[in-house]
Amino acid sequence: MIEVTISEFRAKCCALLEQVRHTRQPIRITRYGKPMADIVPPPPIMDRSSMFGSMKDSCEIIGDIVSPANDEDEWEVLRD
Repeated sequence: MIEVTISEFRAKCCALLEQVRHTRQPIRITRYGKPMADIVPPPPIMDRSSMFGSMKDSCEIIGDIVSPANDEDEWEVLRD
């Protein structure tokens, strides 16, 4: 991990952020030799078009998915 002082970070902020984006390597900002913050790259962005249909054919429906799971005789709400 690259360490830069806070004054150097102030002077080169945009360039250092671009460096993190391109190299995907984090940078630690220090003040008086003590860590202040870490600049880390964001997680990769997933292509949205690949999400749709990605689970196709991965599950199987067995039985009736519309009817209730138990008989109407067992429902308390229908009892008098």
